[in-house]
Amino acid sequence: MVEAVQDAGVVVTGAGGGIGAALARRFAAGGARVVVNDLDAGKARAVAEEIGGIAVPGDASAIVPEARDALGGTVDVYCANAGVAFEDGEPGGALDEQSWATSWDVNLMAHVRAAHALLPGWLERGGGRFVSTVSAAGLLTMIGAPSYSVTKHGAYAFAEWLSLTYRHRGIKVHAICPQGVRTDMLAATGSAGDLVLQPTAIEPEDVAEALMQGIADDRFLVLPHPEVAGFYRLRAAEPDRWLATMNHIQQKWEAGR
Repeated sequence: MVEAVQDAGVVVTGAGGGIGAALARRFAAGGARVVVNDLDAGKARAVAEEIGGIAVPGDASAIVPEARDALGGTVDVYCANAGVAFEDGEPGGALDEQSWATSWDVNLMAHVRAAHALLPGWLERGGGRFVSTVSAAGLLTMIGAPSYSVTKHGAYAFAEWLSLTYRHRGIKVHAICPQGVRTDMLAATGSAGDLVLQPTAIEPEDVAEALMQGIADDRFLVLPHPEVAGFYRLRAAEPDRWLATMNHIQQKWEAGR
């Protein structure tokens, strides 16, 4: 049992299925009191009923006050998990501005808004935990998904900023960066996801367990796929080699379509 989880008031956004539902179940199993958020009210209520949690459906950007009330006035852990993915980088260079706008709002700005609402209380009491479900795309990139890749880079950068700015004031931050996870979102990545992510895809429950270990170790970067660390090092140390490798994958994707 992770001591930081027991009796904690936890909010998980996008928890109607996939990684979010797995996180909600794992926190509840660890003794936390869990608010389950999802745009789909039926899914949120189903997961909440299953785990003995509280459903607070709606836009993840605006639920902090209601979630805080539901937990008796205090949110101890906030999991910014809700996200969207589009295959909007078709060979030939299609640009879908709506997918960009939606990605910015859900994948990044929802995190910013939540932190803005949570930080005053956390700083006053000297503690709080912010969990950002980023993606390996936030450390690396993803072919065929420019809006997802760029906004996940932003989510990772924001999580880093929160950690470096507030860790001495008791704020804990964790960035979860898996590669493929067997969820509906993986299916939304289309043929690019089939090529790059499906071969090593893991279950949502594996991501939840990796987060619990990250919390126990007080570790910022949580890598459910440990090999991502090597890719990240290569990207930093030899960017041209890394880009050439990714371009080879891009060409393979284009040839197979």
